[in-house]
Amino acid sequence: MKPILRIASVLALFFAAPFAAEAHKAWLLPSSTVLSGKDDLAVTIDAAASNDLFYFDHRPLQLDSLVVTAPDGAKVAAENASTGKYRSTFDVPLKAPGTYRVALVMENLLARYKEDGKEKRWRGKAENLAREIPAAATDLVVTQSSRRIETYVTAGNPDDAALKPAGTGLEIAPVTHPNDLVEKSEAQFKLLLDGKPASGVKVEIVRGGIRYRNQLGDTTVTTGDDGVFKYAWPEPGMYWLEASVADDKTTVKEAKERRASYAVTLEVLPE
Repeated sequence: MKPILRIASVLALFFAAPFAAEAHKAWLLPSSTVLSGKDDLAVTIDAAASNDLFYFDHRPLQLDSLVVTAPDGAKVAAENASTGKYRSTFDVPLKAPGTYRVALVMENLLARYKEDGKEKRWRGKAENLAREIPAAATDLVVTQSSRRIETYVTAGNPDDAALKPAGTGLEIAPVTHPNDLVEKSEAQFKLLLDGKPASGVKVEIVRGGIRYRNQLGDTTVTTGDDGVFKYAWPEPGMYWLEASVADDKTTVKEAKERRASYAVTLEVLPE
């Protein structure tokens, strides 16, 4: 490789580094998604980012942005939360029947800049940007990052009150209930961006257990003009769905680009 090309390659890798960590699959994995009974119901949920889906081999997800929505729309406090080297874990009490939405909702800024000729990177909240980026910084590039990672759990009969979209970032409005998925049956979901249909967006679908098969076995579907995508589950198991978009619709004046991503873990039951 010629020296100038080698330098260009190194710089390209450097500038991509703030976003490379997000390339790992980030997920929430519930111990159960559908429970029956009346008393003392709860689920334990693992939160991690990994190379192998649903295995703890990279890093834990932090829980400071955790939001649990109960069937009546109220917020539920997680219990017994802890964070280890490779995963975080917490319990969600299911004190009322219906469907719960469990989500990590993260809004951050990612920045790169130069200080005294040296390349620097920064990640944080918008309100801290001016204070934590040196006034003498040059070549500042700021990207707004919006991430939602979630799963759904139902106690008793499923309902849809907690499925109401938040209206910000990338998310889904289930057409098929997320806790009523059966192998060989087609499910439909509507992908939304800021509450509006996200058309022409690719959605990656991966079944768990990739450590024990030679091929990833992923599938990609594309949303229609109405934001809807469809998929017939080939077999039962836990599935991970992920989508991302990039645009210039930022809400922070310093940011010129927004990157929004969405990931959800769903369980598909046997026929």
